[in-house]
Amino acid sequence: MLHVLQFGAWLLKLPSRIPVWKQQQTEPAACPRAAGSRCSSRAACADSTDNFVRETEMECRVLSIQSHVVRGYVGNKSASFPLQVMGFEVDSINSVQFSNHTGYAHWKGQVLTADELHVLYEGIKLNNVNHYDYVLTGYTRDTSFLEMVVDIVQELKRANPNLVYVCDPVLGDHGSMYVPQNLYPVYKDKVVPVADIITPNQFEAELLTGKNISTEKDAVEVMDLLHNMGPDTVVITSSDLPPRLGDRFLVSLGSQRIVMPDGTTTTQRIRIEVPKVDAVFVGTGDLFAAMLLAWTHHYPTDLKTACEKTFSVMHHVIQRTISYAHEMAGPGRRPSPAQLELRMVQSKADIEDPAIVMEATVL
Repeated sequence: MLHVLQFGAWLLKLPSRIPVWKQQQTEPAACPRAAGSRCSSRAACADSTDNFVRETEMECRVLSIQSHVVRGYVGNKSASFPLQVMGFEVDSINSVQFSNHTGYAHWKGQVLTADELHVLYEGIKLNNVNHYDYVLTGYTRDTSFLEMVVDIVQELKRANPNLVYVCDPVLGDHGSMYVPQNLYPVYKDKVVPVADIITPNQFEAELLTGKNISTEKDAVEVMDLLHNMGPDTVVITSSDLPPRLGDRFLVSLGSQRIVMPDGTTTTQRIRIEVPKVDAVFVGTGDLFAAMLLAWTHHYPTDLKTACEKTFSVMHHVIQRTISYAHEMAGPGRRPSPAQLELRMVQSKADIEDPAIVMEATVL
């Protein structure tokens, strides 16, 4: 359901060919995404016209607190490789370590507790390397673990007020929750208020705001309510709204509030229709959140472009995955969970430079 952009080949530059401004540079350049911080990937920062203006030497570091699997792609396995390909440094804390995702017939593994999360973070902190530009989180089932994540985010934001927290508030879908109900108030009252970018589906957006979505106008009002709770950027990844392109599509919507230099606020809202795929994938939400982090980094005031690139990456990865899965399964046979694991490495070029196959409409 998503897509990505390509930066082009990395070139090894000999010293004699390094531009003068690079030879004289002694400090990492400032990042347009987070002024005042040393944030940016080695990939070129982009302006709003989609032209990469110059290559930078800045380092952008992400703390990703998500699940881990030995085999396959979910959580940190879905997020780390794509972010690294795009030039981000990724420090991963694995909230669980499983043999594979739980859609398989069998799985084994361990779950990280809130105390163990605290110990890991303290180790980073004691070495004075707890400096981050982004925090990325996804699925969890434990309230104390989630509250510890909030404590860590708040401490990191005190150290770097420009830090951006990207949160996928995983609660449920299609009218029912698939996490314990006691996580809901933690997300609503503690997590969402400290988040900068959130990626709920329709059910999660409705649950967090207490308002149902039946029309596009309802969706805009729900996104505004979520803005008022804290996040500047909201993307409703899927909805039940009627698609204009026909029943084979899903409607996604996004909203971004931007504070202008004069102190006023402007809001960009977009709608994008995404082709449905007749298969169940795991890890796509984690990939989506990671790609939205990356593309809003490069297009911090252009949600339309960031979403077109993000959804296009998703589309290419999913299409490659479903083609491979059907080929492996054979005619007339339903692909297995192993065959439906995301074709992540094979999609490297699409992650770096996705062909744009979906166009967002500005509302």
